[in-house]
Amino acid sequence: MDNRISHPTMPFGLFNRFMLLALCAVIIWMPIPLGSNRIWALAILEFVIITLAVAHVAYCFKHDALLLRHEWQKKLLLPIVLMQAYLCMQLFNWIPLIDTVDPYQTAQQLLKTFCYALFILLVSQYCQQAKALRWLLIAIIISGCLQAFYGTLLNLLQLEVSPIFGYHDGDRARGSFVYQNHFANYLALCLSIAFGWLLSELKTTKKEFDLRGMLIDLLSTLFSRKLILRLAIVIMIIGLILSRSRMGNAGFFTSLGAVSLLSMFIYRRPATLFKPLVVSIFILDLLIVGSIFGVEKVKQRLNDTSFASETRDEVVIDSLPIIQEHLFTGTGGGSFYTVFPQYQPQFYSGFYDHAHNEYIQFVLEYGLVMTLILGLWVLYSFWLACRTMYLRHNKLYKGVAFGCAMAIVHMLLHVSVDFHLQSPSNTLLFLTILTLCWLVRYLPADTAQTKSALNPF
Repeated sequence: MDNRISHPTMPFGLFNRFMLLALCAVIIWMPIPLGSNRIWALAILEFVIITLAVAHVAYCFKHDALLLRHEWQKKLLLPIVLMQAYLCMQLFNWIPLIDTVDPYQTAQQLLKTFCYALFILLVSQYCQQAKALRWLLIAIIISGCLQAFYGTLLNLLQLEVSPIFGYHDGDRARGSFVYQNHFANYLALCLSIAFGWLLSELKTTKKEFDLRGMLIDLLSTLFSRKLILRLAIVIMIIGLILSRSRMGNAGFFTSLGAVSLLSMFIYRRPATLFKPLVVSIFILDLLIVGSIFGVEKVKQRLNDTSFASETRDEVVIDSLPIIQEHLFTGTGGGSFYTVFPQYQPQFYSGFYDHAHNEYIQFVLEYGLVMTLILGLWVLYSFWLACRTMYLRHNKLYKGVAFGCAMAIVHMLLHVSVDFHLQSPSNTLLFLTILTLCWLVRYLPADTAQTKSALNPF
């Protein structure tokens, strides 16, 4: 293991506990009010994040502590800080040719990005112990299970409208989200983290077959975190299947298979039940549970997909002239809906205020250079997750790294056909996962003193 592993410098005191619980509460809350994808819901989220950031600054000022404890945190924040600087250049037109066609939307995008950066800072600062990391994982899984349970319940009850926000759900589960594909994407990210944590609970030591030992292991599993995590995965997969999201389902199982295959070459000592666990996800969850809750309808939607009836690809094609005119500078953050109708050659059957392809929309709004910087940031985080799986010996960190790698692969696939990074709750969860890639790479190994305090239950 390289010598860049950081070491804790601040005890896990009362204020740290408060900040950690507040961050966990934000993660559980953010998808509840329509995915925080309405002005009032986003305002609440931004207010809470800024309040927590002010509390962090005040605490550091009072106790003469560093705002950032480690050098790797600065590297983590650098790309998103560069993005804020670029949004400022677009908004205020400091440099000729770098401006925006919609100053209001760019200002809103700047505020959102600022809050995203603050949230990354807080997560990286207050989750620097294994105990805190576990609490963060619990919050992510609780959030996913709540969404899956709520979405499944409404779908099975077949209500005309949702009881809280009054939205028509139709035959597709969407939880508290307005858009079912955002719901599916959110569940897939939570599922990835849950699977990674479950993987970390498996034993890596091989031993000869022993019936008595096997029965003891089975009974201990029934009363351990492994059963709770496995049930959580089943609940979220049911919600994912009921969303009827084509790429949501295909992307999740593709990322599971791809990262599982990759990890077989990376892991030095893979868990003994790793392969059976992956197979159980495909057989038990996809085939058996899926057949009960309608995976055939997802297959039918995939089979019925026709490029003749789909208009998303037309939006992508019609966006290319805008990109050609503003390849390096972009048209301004959040300006897609303002600029696209001017280039739209015909009316489509659906309503498109986003490109339904984040690669296209980011290049269109921010330019090629800024998009490449953000893309390299994501890929480097994926590389850190792979390095963690290869270099580190801590099972929890390796398992979380596996889940993070899964989530990144899924997101890279899913954003090619939809606009999940325009949803604040999905974006914040994905940024949290990117931060976890850095945390599990650079957190110190647990000492004997801290191991006794790791169980958060």
